[in-house]
Amino acid sequence: MRFFILGFLLVSLAGCVTAPTPTTVPASADIGTLNFGEVAARVEAVSEAECRARLRGANCDFVILIEQDPRAGVNAFQTLDRGRPLIIVTAGLLEEIRNADELAFVIGHEAAHHIRQHIPQQVDAARRGALVFGVLAEMGGADDAAIREAAELGAVVGARRYSQEHELEADQLGTIIAARSGFDPVRGAQFFDRLPDPGNRFLGTHPPNAVRQEMVRATAAAL
Repeated sequence: MRFFILGFLLVSLAGCVTAPTPTTVPASADIGTLNFGEVAARVEAVSEAECRARLRGANCDFVILIEQDPRAGVNAFQTLDRGRPLIIVTAGLLEEIRNADELAFVIGHEAAHHIRQHIPQQVDAARRGALVFGVLAEMGGADDAAIREAAELGAVVGARRYSQEHELEADQLGTIIAARSGFDPVRGAQFFDRLPDPGNRFLGTHPPNAVRQEMVRATAAAL
């Protein structure tokens, strides 16, 4: 019974990253003098070319959408819909974007997560974390509820183990994508100046903003 519960949790983890967001619209809206659709189209074309050059047999047909629900806050993320990569940009984030370079960098960063295969890597890390924590709890004589709780904690720890590394990898490739799309990624990364700095929190999901900006500058300088 205990291993059945653990197995059920692992299957659940595999599916939690694939649900599409229901309140999105196509990326065709204007934000002030900045045309979202134009910027998105240029970055999408380069992202798909990079994806096909780096991955064999992967789905590189990106879809870029705007999340209009105000409850989504200021955010952008990459997810999958039956294997097809989706990039979701919230309306709240668009209100904070100041220029095309910032928008291009954000979209390129999210595309890079797919190209670097971060979702399957995080799912695998979450599975392994859940398994280790669940087995240790069972060996310690925990009941089914405690095993489930331990496995859930292990999944979180496992998924976050490489999250900062993944963010820097996405910053690096996102810089390349933005630059090859005709935008200035260093100027685009100034968006970090207006974000709360996560610092060096234990198991934090994002690196310090200064570290990310340095990654962008170093990558851009090498192009």
